[in-house]
Amino acid sequence: MDITIRRARDEELDGVGELTAQAYLGDGLLAFEDSDAYLGELRDARRRAELAEVLVAADAGSDEVLGAVAFAVHGGAYAELAREGEGEFRMLAVRPEARRRGAAEALVRACLERGRELGLARIVISSQQQMTAAHRLYRRLGFVRAPERDWEPIPGITLWAFSVELGAPAPRTSSANSSSGGDTGGVTDR
Repeated sequence: MDITIRRARDEELDGVGELTAQAYLGDGLLAFEDSDAYLGELRDARRRAELAEVLVAADAGSDEVLGAVAFAVHGGAYAELAREGEGEFRMLAVRPEARRRGAAEALVRACLERGRELGLARIVISSQQQMTAAHRLYRRLGFVRAPERDWEPIPGITLWAFSVELGAPAPRTSSANSSSGGDTGGVTDR
């Protein structure tokens, strides 16, 4: 299957928000499940699109949205870890039925390329500890753990930090059309 990465369209934002919320709920990534206060932020893709770049992975044939991610730079409202000269991505989510088709990898690669276009030195991200399939994807794309930047969005929930230098393009160990973040759908950050 071919995947196209593009900015989310206005008419897709509500669906992108629900896709993201359902991925987090379905993967058990919200400490307080459907009463988690973060759920409202996950659903609010319209606000994200006003304050960050919301990218989607769409099926090249049908244009169906398969996954989404928010890309932010230092100083932006959605940048939690990024320092001067850095970018980050958050809320990476892929529909369960679209996983293992390359959408997560394609979205991450698009964020890396966006960082290079902006002349950034590195990309930093946060990820929940149990997201081992996503961690494998990040490592394959050149990310390394940055434990000195781990943090707690709420007491008792520690997010692991990862970073990648943006000198050269990420290694191509597999086609972006055939790999993904695995069972966690590549969902990252809070």
